[in-house]
Amino acid sequence: MSNHNQPVSPHLQIYRLPLTAILSITHRLTGVFLAFGCMLLVWLLAAAAQGAESYEALAPHFQAWYGQIFMLGFLFSLYLHFCNGIRHLFWDVGYGFELETVDLTAKLAIVMTLVLTFVTWLVGGAG
Repeated sequence: MSNHNQPVSPHLQIYRLPLTAILSITHRLTGVFLAFGCMLLVWLLAAAAQGAESYEALAPHFQAWYGQIFMLGFLFSLYLHFCNGIRHLFWDVGYGFELETVDLTAKLAIVMTLVLTFVTWLVGGAG
């Protein structure tokens, strides 16, 4: 006899994912986003190599509001993937497995991602 009124464990409406789990999922998503962004970058470079007409046809899309949002997301993804990758490098050699260290490095990765994204956006003149 099973009771169909009991929630499935873990009940995602009341269970809060740890920050490391959220960063793990985000790390994978940013990797996919970076792959897509690199294809667009190759498209842009190929258009530039073909000549001014090809580049001028594509460049306005990168300068439009949706292109700027995409570029900001690409930049954020690049830095988050990079900072989280550094955490994984330390884990690969056996450092940083203590719960306090894992939480601290997760928060540090997020803060550094935001700082690096903001500084690059300002220095790049896009903001």
